[in-house]
Amino acid sequence: MSGNNADHFAVSHSSPFGTVLQYASWTVVLFCATQILLFLYRSLTSPLRSVPGPFLARFGRIYYFVKCALGRWEHDDIALHRKHGPVIRVGSDLYSIDSPEIVKKVYGINSKFPKSDWYDAWRSPEPHRWTLFPVRDMKLHAETRKRFQALYSMSSLVSYEGYVDECAAIFRKRLSEFAASRETIDMGHWFQCYAFDVIGNISYSQRFGFLDKGEDIAGLLKALHGVLRYGSLVGVYARWHPILYNLTSRLGMGGASGRNYLMKYVGQRIEQRKQEKNSDKNVEELGQRDENAPMDFLEKLMVASQTDPEKVTPYHVFMMGMSNIVAGSDTTAVSLSSILYNLLKYPDTMRKLRAEISEFEKQGRCGNPDVSFKESQEMPYLQAVMKEALRMHAATGFPLWRDVPQGGVEICGYYFPEGTTVGINTWCAHYNEDVFGPDAEVFRPERWIEAEQEGGEKLKSMDAYYMPFGLGSRTCIGRHISFLEMSKLIPQIIRKFDFELEHPDRPWSTENNWFIIPTDFRLKVKVREE
Repeated sequence: MSGNNADHFAVSHSSPFGTVLQYASWTVVLFCATQILLFLYRSLTSPLRSVPGPFLARFGRIYYFVKCALGRWEHDDIALHRKHGPVIRVGSDLYSIDSPEIVKKVYGINSKFPKSDWYDAWRSPEPHRWTLFPVRDMKLHAETRKRFQALYSMSSLVSYEGYVDECAAIFRKRLSEFAASRETIDMGHWFQCYAFDVIGNISYSQRFGFLDKGEDIAGLLKALHGVLRYGSLVGVYARWHPILYNLTSRLGMGGASGRNYLMKYVGQRIEQRKQEKNSDKNVEELGQRDENAPMDFLEKLMVASQTDPEKVTPYHVFMMGMSNIVAGSDTTAVSLSSILYNLLKYPDTMRKLRAEISEFEKQGRCGNPDVSFKESQEMPYLQAVMKEALRMHAATGFPLWRDVPQGGVEICGYYFPEGTTVGINTWCAHYNEDVFGPDAEVFRPERWIEAEQEGGEKLKSMDAYYMPFGLGSRTCIGRHISFLEMSKLIPQIIRKFDFELEHPDRPWSTENNWFIIPTDFRLKVKVREE
């Protein structure tokens, strides 16, 4: 009797629960089946169904995410294109393209292709908290860039040279100390120290202090690395950015923490400048300021804001100061590392460059120890070396993702409908043998001099497919400042010092978190005999 009652109890009380489980199971099965059918339908009817690529890339973006997380996407992308051709699928809706055809159609000055949602992860999700790099609204970007273009122009560089010279002198002093101690140093780190201090000096007339001890002052390097890692990976699934940003911000970790730290730092510098201005009560003396005296970037912004507060708002002042730090340090440090690394890997180019510098010095066209920007621009081999080094190792290593607008676009025989995301990776472009020749993997500055002497279509095609600082209207606004730093420093250090790689027989290792940073650029320094 008790057994029958127990059975009755079990059945009567478990049946509703079992029914719910059964319904839930069928719902899951039905959902999965629907998703599979939708996937098959889209695959069979898509105009892009024949685009080659890894099989796993057809299923969402997980393949691309994992590859990016491993930190070598620039090499993976090149390998995929060499295997499959100019158009490859790297995600169910992501297409990497390596063809000059994409440049004019997608990245031209009057392009209607906005940046993809990948860039959303590079900004704060809070309303009205943005910087220039991730802006997807093409009109807003154009208007903002126009306001500040003059601050970054070639003609403005002269006013920044003194700030660079100050940091270059300290950098030379550090190298002399390393030569005396014969210690092995991480040159990539020291180039970053130099680049950080220069951009701090140019922006705020105040070096961060990295060059003094080589330490991570106030955790800025760590914060910036967090921003880069976060943006490059979370951008793949940008819709999760607001949630992840708030979560990591509360936990004090990752990109949100790094971005908040940098925002706080810039805000402090601006507030410090305001207090300095307010504390100076000698208004008449301020009114007699020498107009020819150098002005740092912040001063120029604040003057512009005072002159036209509606056009240059306090947030514009903050936003451009923030952009300088995030974009103005790693790009220059990576490029400087590439220049020196390739000169060391190809000794003949080092000899030729030193010979050019020596000849210009004899002619009185190259200062010592400081080299003016104008003097560096007149050295053809130096310019070819820098251009080739930035081709061999561009600072950025992910595709420049763009969304296809209404009407779609045809590229390389494929029709890409509206909403598709396409992009070109600078590394794929720079290693394209059809454009740069069968020796594209060789560091050969002469290719640029030869192309210039030859003129015609060869030089045009090389210049059109050369994009170390981006393309079209989204070209890096601060690229001239980066060239200023490189052009002045490289002649100074290779004229005075010899460098010996710790491991000359193996290539350096790098990590790609949007910026491709060398992780073991270790060497010894020796003062050259005069």
